[in-house]
Amino acid sequence: MSIWGIVIVVVVTLFSMILHELAHGLVAFALGDRTAKEEGRLTLNPIKHLDPVFSIAVPLIMYLSGGPVFGGAKPVPVNSRNLKGGAWGMALVAIAGPLTNFILAFASFLIGHFTGVIYTDSGLITMIMSQMIMINLGFFVFNILPIPPLDGSRILYAIAPDGAREVMERIERTLGVWLILFLVIVAGSLLPNLMGTMINGILRFFYMIVGVV
Repeated sequence: MSIWGIVIVVVVTLFSMILHELAHGLVAFALGDRTAKEEGRLTLNPIKHLDPVFSIAVPLIMYLSGGPVFGGAKPVPVNSRNLKGGAWGMALVAIAGPLTNFILAFASFLIGHFTGVIYTDSGLITMIMSQMIMINLGFFVFNILPIPPLDGSRILYAIAPDGAREVMERIERTLGVWLILFLVIVAGSLLPNLMGTMINGILRFFYMIVGVV
């Protein structure tokens, strides 16, 4: 891996994470919660969003190991009591982040397809567009997993019965990010393989949309 490859992965990862977290904060603000704004998180300043482990170390380790690149930033603070729509409002806040990554991946794919750059074997632009697609799909797939405290668990929370909600809340309070670290480090290839299968399925869908079989 070249130094340019590392630089591109880091820059694209940070850019994608920042927009992911900003989307959470903007939707929360639109639904009536000013917490993120008051704490200075409605910004493109990466320093406000970075988490040393999940924003830099985990994505880089996954890239170097050949697995799907994923990670996270410091969660945007949201006071669910201020949100319109209750649990569904929180679900909208949660889905905004992964949906932003999906849109970034699809837009990058379309640009790469119609310019032809994703079909070339080398070049800086090709590397950038390819990483924009794959990293954002990695973030999308990773964050929609219904595992507390990932965004997918917030969506599941909105439709789950009360008993299931209590279990999910207990898991998030007691384990939180440690559960994710366990899955990343201890579960070996299970999580990367699952994510790789999901990412490949989405890529096939993208190619089908543009008529490439």
